[in-house]
Amino acid sequence: MKETLIRNLENQIEFRDFKLNSLLEVTKAINSNRSVEEITRLFEFIVSDQLGFDRFVLFHKQEEWSCLSRVGYKGKFTDLDIEEDLARFSEITIIESSKTQLLNDFDVIVPVFHNEIALAYLLIDKIDVEYQGRYESSYSYTGFIQTLTNIIVVAIENRRMAHIDIQQERFKKDLEVASTMQRLLFPSDLPTNKRMDISAQYKPRHEVGGDYYDFIPLGDDEYIICIADVSGKGVSAAMLMANFQATIRTLFQYQRFDMERLMNELNKTVMNSAKGEKFITFFVAHYHAGTRKLSYVNAGHNHPFITNGKSYENLDQGCIGLGMMEELPFINIGEKELKPNTTIVLYTDGVVELENEEEEFFGAERLVKLVNSYYPLNMEDMNSLIFSKLDEWKGPLELVDDTAIFSCRFF
Repeated sequence: MKETLIRNLENQIEFRDFKLNSLLEVTKAINSNRSVEEITRLFEFIVSDQLGFDRFVLFHKQEEWSCLSRVGYKGKFTDLDIEEDLARFSEITIIESSKTQLLNDFDVIVPVFHNEIALAYLLIDKIDVEYQGRYESSYSYTGFIQTLTNIIVVAIENRRMAHIDIQQERFKKDLEVASTMQRLLFPSDLPTNKRMDISAQYKPRHEVGGDYYDFIPLGDDEYIICIADVSGKGVSAAMLMANFQATIRTLFQYQRFDMERLMNELNKTVMNSAKGEKFITFFVAHYHAGTRKLSYVNAGHNHPFITNGKSYENLDQGCIGLGMMEELPFINIGEKELKPNTTIVLYTDGVVELENEEEEFFGAERLVKLVNSYYPLNMEDMNSLIFSKLDEWKGPLELVDDTAIFSCRFF
């Protein structure tokens, strides 16, 4: 009797030492940043070679459930729905019988939870094993195996989350760069003088967006005004728009293009940059202060309008959006002679497609009516008024799109 007690005590001490050494080896592997494959092989060595479990399967959840480890089992998992078949096990359980064939092939299921979320399920075969020459009940080892599995699975999960954090930090920095870059796209100083009053406001839905407007002087008497909206949002849209704006500036800085040639060159630029995955709606107008003549092309953009405070007219002549086709099938150039105190209002679809709680669009007609009702406010006050009305319209709802207003009055 005494010898049996001594032997059992020695076994307990030896198994305690084994557990401590195993946990130490696993901790060293994790702290030394060993790969997931290496950590998994260490786990398999401890469970299989040292504890004697020669058949087990470990399922692990990251984005989806998958098999992280399989030792001595050649069966298939095709009929297994982990969320349905295994989620009911919240503690170590001896499997007696199941409708799922996989569960019938094993004796014990060991669930692993972290923050009350299931991260893994370990299925073990052989309820009895021989540990270092002594016949032991393997069920007494399952608590240790659960702890071992928990440490490894949580370490892998933490590594995945750290990787996600790094990706998110990189993405955050990309957004900061893109946001800074986008702010540089917009003209910093719009003129208000005896010839014109020009003002603009812009609200992106997220950190970066795909809207753009510009004012480009061509000497003392000629000016370019334009507005654009790229399909899609985010960093890629901002990058495409930055390239587009740089092309516009370059074309007007070094060469004097007519409207038709300008639109063909810009279409090629968008096609080469976006590879057909995105397109840009664009409105551009050339105004000569001496002759008061305005020529323009509307490339699939929301119709800007000219108004004198009473009547208005849409600027709808042009072509299809840029980047939709390799070559523009047609280009119609619109021409107008602007009378004194004529106002042109340019905007993106975030204005007219803004919905209220009744899912009703703000609409172009409401925008025109609003401008005419408060004519002749200066352009900065007019834009502020429009955004105030848009905020009232949407109420507690969020912006559904980037929103830009670019207003120009020519005296």
